[in-house]
Amino acid sequence: MITPELLKPADRQEARLLEQLDPRQFPQHIAIIMDGNGRWAQRRHLPRVAGHRAGVKSAREVIETCARLKIQALTLYAFSLENWRRPKAEIDFLMRLLREYLRKELPVIHKNNIRLVVIGRPEQLPAEVQRDVAQAMELTAPNSGMRLAVALNYGGRAELVDAFNAILERVRHNGGASFRVDEQTIADHLYTAGLPDPDLLIRTSGEMRLSNFLLWQIAYAEIYVTETLWPDFSRAHLLEALVDFQKRERRYGGLTVAKAAGRTAGSRG
Repeated sequence: MITPELLKPADRQEARLLEQLDPRQFPQHIAIIMDGNGRWAQRRHLPRVAGHRAGVKSAREVIETCARLKIQALTLYAFSLENWRRPKAEIDFLMRLLREYLRKELPVIHKNNIRLVVIGRPEQLPAEVQRDVAQAMELTAPNSGMRLAVALNYGGRAELVDAFNAILERVRHNGGASFRVDEQTIADHLYTAGLPDPDLLIRTSGEMRLSNFLLWQIAYAEIYVTETLWPDFSRAHLLEALVDFQKRERRYGGLTVAKAAGRTAGSRG
């Protein structure tokens, strides 16, 4: 059960959910596909950018909650390689919104001992965005709390391409007559090197697809899909996902992980 000091419930629903949670069974790493900003705005007859701005509040609440729950890592899918196909005005707004978020939220992130990292191809972002991102990562680099990975200009296939090219460059540089690539070699060259693989992948807006996100890392992640649009995704929705996660029997190709007992049971999946 979560102690009141760790996370004070805002209402009876949150209190009920918190009573069901066992910190010993929390995922190490939560990844979230934050989907539905555009539809949220459309249903309210607002421009799409209004949905993106509303989604910042949800991001803030989720980051704060995960940090307080002592989740080791949280990855948010903020901007994909495919998002460059959107209208220029929308892209420009998203870049301004990112810079605004960093200016306003970075002091809070730093104060909460959160380490910010960016995964993707940030070198292709506008120069002013690159500068703000680099400064944010430099400021929070010494922090020892939750690692917050923001996927910017990210694509899962592109990540694998970059990893394989980095491995090939290593082989060319060091000589590779007897060099062999295994899973650990690939993992060590991914953008997420050093982070545990996600245990829980959350997707909002009800879409049943991965959208080219962390294709290697989520091989054994539990997937939780909610119809809730991202701007409406609250702390209670996150707690519901955690309750659902703790009810799962996790199978890694054969053995069932007995979560309550904290050991591997003998039953086959």
